[in-house]
Amino acid sequence: MGAGHGHAHGHGGPVPGGAGPSTARIRRMVIALGILVGFLVLEVVVGVSIGSLALLADAGHMLTDVVGMSMGLVALVLARQGSKAAARTFGWHRAEVLTAMANAVLLLAVAVWVMYEAIERIGDAPEIPGIPLMLTAAAGLAANLVVMLMLRADAKDSLAVRGAYLEVLADAVGSVGVLIAGALVLAFQWSYADIVVGVLISLWVVPRAVKLAAAALRILTQASPESVDVEAVRADLQALPAVSGVHDLHVWTLTTGMDVATVHLTTDGDSQGVLRAAKTVLDTHGLEHATVQVESSADGSNCEENLTW
Repeated sequence: MGAGHGHAHGHGGPVPGGAGPSTARIRRMVIALGILVGFLVLEVVVGVSIGSLALLADAGHMLTDVVGMSMGLVALVLARQGSKAAARTFGWHRAEVLTAMANAVLLLAVAVWVMYEAIERIGDAPEIPGIPLMLTAAAGLAANLVVMLMLRADAKDSLAVRGAYLEVLADAVGSVGVLIAGALVLAFQWSYADIVVGVLISLWVVPRAVKLAAAALRILTQASPESVDVEAVRADLQALPAVSGVHDLHVWTLTTGMDVATVHLTTDGDSQGVLRAAKTVLDTHGLEHATVQVESSADGSNCEENLTW
């Protein structure tokens, strides 16, 4: 970039490396994790003792809940701590996104295992006692509903919490399925109900896991947020009276609720006035944390010519 340019930067919104999730959110995650661990132990013990594929499938999903919740909790703590290291100027906020991706992979792995196990049991379905199946499923449903209520509000603002919430939601649906399987086994002695429900639980989880993975992948590949129309941002900036050029516009998401933008503007007028007007435009598009570089067109140079990406 040429030497005659004037530079002006404006920022708003939270600083990425600063304060992160609230203590209350972290506390709710800890309590929810404790509930899930307690029920996981119960479900595994009963599932193994009676040989129920539906319960073991639900326990597998519960295990991903526990692992995912643990990783999500670590991610939230890291995000709250931020980072003082020069090598991590954005702190640890991306840990949430990595956690969400790991949760999605775990969910898909469990779904594949249940499918495999169901195929293995075709023609050799074990006898399953219905009452223990139903009682365990009822306890699991109650635990899942409590955890869902605890996480529901935070799931809107955190991808890590959203991943945990979706897994618990899947388990709640799974518990309902196990209840139905137990009722069918109890009423008709149809052991295949256990296998069918196990498969249905996995099929229900797969698209939600894929959606979660896609959301995380969109952030990791630094694609523009779905909520931001980049061309509209460019057009609004170009429409500012003193702006003669807009280039090097980048919009991406650091983590859930933290969209970031950078842009270079060329002007023939007052750079500070252009900076203020540009910040107003960016704020209207939900880009409160933005870096705006204002260049004077009077010197005849343009840093856009030197860009290779």
